[in-house]
Amino acid sequence: MGYDKKMLCVIACSLSAITLFAQEQTPETDTTHKVHVLQEIVISASRLQEKQLAAPVSISKLSNSQIQQTTGHDFFDAIGTMKGVHMIVPGMGFKIINTRGFSNTTNVRFVQMIDNIDNQSPHIGAPIANALSPGDLDIDHVEVIQGVASALYGMNATNGLANFTTKDPFITQGFSIQQQIAVNHVNDPNDVSARLYNETNLRWAKVIGTKWAFKINAGYNRGYDWVADNRSDLFPTGNATTNLYGADNPAYDAVNGYGNESSNRKTLTLAGKNYVVARTGYYERDVADYNLQNVKGDVSLYFRPTENSQLSYTYRTAFLNNTYQRSNRFRLQDYLLQQHIVQFRNSLFQARAYITSENTGHSYNLRSAAETLDLSFKDNNKWYADFTNAFNTAYSTKADAAAALHAARDAADNGRYQPGTDAFKDKLKQLQEINNWDIGAALKVKARLVHTEGSFDLGKALHTAFDLHVGADFRDYIIVPDGNYFINPTDSGHNLNYTSYGLFVQASKRLLHDKLQVSAVLRGTGYEYFNLKWNPRLTAVYGLTRNDFVRFSYQNGYRFPSIFEGFSNINSGGVKRVGGLKVMSNGVFENTWLKSSIDAFTAAVNKDVNTSGLSQAAAIEKNKGLLVHNTYTYLQPEQMHSFEVGYRSILFNGRFSVDVDFYYNFYSNFIAQIEGSVPNTTDSAQIPAYLYDKNKQARYRLWTNSKTIVHNYGTEIDLLYLIDNRYSLFGNASYQTLKRTSANDGLEDGFNTPKWMVNGGIRGANVYKGLGFSLSARYQSNFYYQSFLVNGTVPAVFNADAMAQYAFNKTGFTVKLGATNFLNHYYYSILGGPQIGGFYYTTLTYTLK
Repeated sequence: MGYDKKMLCVIACSLSAITLFAQEQTPETDTTHKVHVLQEIVISASRLQEKQLAAPVSISKLSNSQIQQTTGHDFFDAIGTMKGVHMIVPGMGFKIINTRGFSNTTNVRFVQMIDNIDNQSPHIGAPIANALSPGDLDIDHVEVIQGVASALYGMNATNGLANFTTKDPFITQGFSIQQQIAVNHVNDPNDVSARLYNETNLRWAKVIGTKWAFKINAGYNRGYDWVADNRSDLFPTGNATTNLYGADNPAYDAVNGYGNESSNRKTLTLAGKNYVVARTGYYERDVADYNLQNVKGDVSLYFRPTENSQLSYTYRTAFLNNTYQRSNRFRLQDYLLQQHIVQFRNSLFQARAYITSENTGHSYNLRSAAETLDLSFKDNNKWYADFTNAFNTAYSTKADAAAALHAARDAADNGRYQPGTDAFKDKLKQLQEINNWDIGAALKVKARLVHTEGSFDLGKALHTAFDLHVGADFRDYIIVPDGNYFINPTDSGHNLNYTSYGLFVQASKRLLHDKLQVSAVLRGTGYEYFNLKWNPRLTAVYGLTRNDFVRFSYQNGYRFPSIFEGFSNINSGGVKRVGGLKVMSNGVFENTWLKSSIDAFTAAVNKDVNTSGLSQAAAIEKNKGLLVHNTYTYLQPEQMHSFEVGYRSILFNGRFSVDVDFYYNFYSNFIAQIEGSVPNTTDSAQIPAYLYDKNKQARYRLWTNSKTIVHNYGTEIDLLYLIDNRYSLFGNASYQTLKRTSANDGLEDGFNTPKWMVNGGIRGANVYKGLGFSLSARYQSNFYYQSFLVNGTVPAVFNADAMAQYAFNKTGFTVKLGATNFLNHYYYSILGGPQIGGFYYTTLTYTLK
C-alpha cells in the first residue's frame, strides 16, 4: 500500500504543479479551427453532405485535433465526454456508449460504425465496444447522432449512432508510432496492487503514383482489468421468516458470486421449519482471468481511376482477451473478429459490401464455470442430502439453527475444489472447453454477417430542382449451430440464417430564399419472420441568420430482434433461455407460469409453515391464488416515435457556440425477458405443488414484448467559449428521464441512465511554445440499474481528469501526460460490473511525414 500511495502522490502533485498539458499544432490557428467547429461538414445526419450548424437532427462532431485536446487516454474515452453520451464500463477493454436512455451492456439499440461499416459482433448483435475500433493515429473524426437514426441507417439505430471516420491516405501520408505506458489499480479497494498498462499503435500510409494509395494500422495493448468483486447479498430476506440475515443467511447470493443464484437454491424442511438454502458457489475473481490483451489491425488499398471516383478494399481484425457482460459475465479468451470490406463511390453512386466473421475461441461463462465447479464436485441431490443430515446432527447437540446451518454447509462442502489449488485450476480449465452450460462453461460460437448496400444521387442524375437520393441494402446473419448456444430449429445440421433487407428514399428542398430546408426520408425494412415495416423521418431547418438555426424533426424507428433474442437455445443452471420467435419457443409461452408469482407463492408458503404452523400441503392450497399464468407471447419488433426541436448558433463574433435540443420519445413492444416455469403435469389440481418443487418443473427464460407504452423525454446543451486564441471553456449537460405509465407491467427494459450528466472544463492550446493543457470534470447523478444479473441503484459519480501535452514540432515528437479520475475515487458505472479507479498515463507519439 505504501508503494501505491507514493505513486498516487507523485502523479497528483505532478499534475497540479505543471497545470500540465499541450497539443500538437495544426496548420491553421486554434481560433480559426474552433470558430468553425460547428461549421464542419457532417455526413451522418443525412445522406447529403451538410454543415453541422444546419444539420436537421441532433449530431455532435469530435475532430482529430479536439480528440488530442481531451483528457481521455484514447479517442474512445473522449466520446464519453460528448453531449448526451453515457458510457458504461463492464471492463477496460469493453466500454459501451449510448444516448438517450435504455442502456445495457449489450446495447442493441445503438449502432457503432467505422467508415460507415457496422462493426457489431454478429451473434451478439451489438459492437464489441472499442475492441475493433481504429487507433488514435488513424482516427480523423467522430460523429454521434443523439437519438433515432433508423430511417437512414436501419440496423436498429433507435437510441443513436456513432460513426468513426478514419484518415484518407491520399490526404494524410507518413509513418506514425505511438507508445503509451499507464498505471491503474492504485490503492484498489479490491486488494489488487498497482499494475502497468502498455499500448502500442502504428500507422503507415503512402500514395503510389497518382491513382493508388495504401495504409496499414496495427495496435497492441496489455494490462490488468478492473475487478468485479461486489459481495452484497442479492437475496438478503430469503430467510426473513426465520430471522436469519447477513452472514447467517443460508441463501446468500453475492452480486459477483456465481453458483448461488435462484436456480441454485432449494427449500429444505429442517427441524420443523422451511429454510431456503443455496449452494456455496464461487466469487468471480476465483474463476475469472483479468489479464487484458488486444491485438488489432487493418490494411487498406485504394484506387482512384478518376478524380471523383474511388475503389477500396480493407481487411480489419481484432484478437482479444477481456471481460464481457450481459445477463452473465464472460471471459472472452482468444476471441477473433475479422472484416473484409469493399467500397466504391463516385459523384452519383456509392456502394459497399462487407463480411464480418467471429470465432469466440476459448471464451467461457463465468457463472457457468462457478456453477459447474460446484456440481462436478457433488451434484445437488447429494449435496442437499449431506447438508440435511449434517444439520440434523448439529442441531440435535446445539439446538441453534444458525450454528447448525453453518456446520451443515461445512460438512456438505467437505472436499470441494478450493480456489488457487492445482485441482481447482485443472478442473476450471477442463470446464472452459465443455460446450454445455449444464456441465461446462465454454462459449463456442462461430458466426458471420454479410452486408451489401448502395445509394444513388437520383436528383443530380435527373437534374431535379431538389435533392433526391435512393438506396437499398441486404443483410444475412449466418450462425454455425453449436448445440448449446444456438441450434437450427428448422434444418438441423445446417447453418442458421437470419436475413433482412431495406430500401430508402430521401428528398430535401430549400425554400424561402434558402432560409428553410425541409427533408423527408422513408425507409422500408423487412426481417425474416416479420412483415415489412416503414420508418419515416420529417425534418425542417430554418436559418434565423447566417449563424443561427432552429430545427424540428419527427422520426419513427423499429428495432428487430437480434439473433440472440430470436434464436438462443441455452441450458444454464437448470434454466433454459429460449429465443422469442415462434419457431424457437412454440408451445412454451402457452404453458408457462411467471417466476415472479412463483417466488411470491413460495415465500408465502414458507412464511405460513414457519410462522403459522400450517402443513406444507395446507400452505400450498392457501396461497395457490398467488400463481399467475403467463400472458406474454412471441416476439414482435420494438417501435419508437421521436419528436425533437433544437437550436444551434455561433455568437459574439465567433467566440461562443451553443447547441441545445429538446426531445420526447415513446416506445411500444419493448423487447425484454420473462422467467417462468412449466409444471411437469397437466393435472390442474397438482400444478401448485409442482411449481413449489423445482424438481417437478421445467424452468425457462423467454424473450418477449412488454405491454407497456413507455415515454421518455429530455434536453441536452453543448457550449463552447473562446477566451482568446489559446484558452477555451467548454461544457455540456443532459437531462433525461423515464415517464412510467399506469399500465406499467414491469417488463419494459431498464432505463439504466442517469437523469443528469454534466461535463465541463478548460483547455489551453499552445499556451507557451507548444505547451498546452486540459482540465475537465464529469458528474452523473445516481440511477436505478435493472438487469437479469442484478437490480439496484448505481451511486452518483464525480470524476476529474487532466492532461498535458508538449509538441516538438520540428522533430514530429509529442509527449502527453495525463490522468482520468486522477483523484482516484473508485466508482461503479453499472451494477454487477467492476469498480473503476484512476488511470495515469504517458503517451509518446512520433510522426515521420
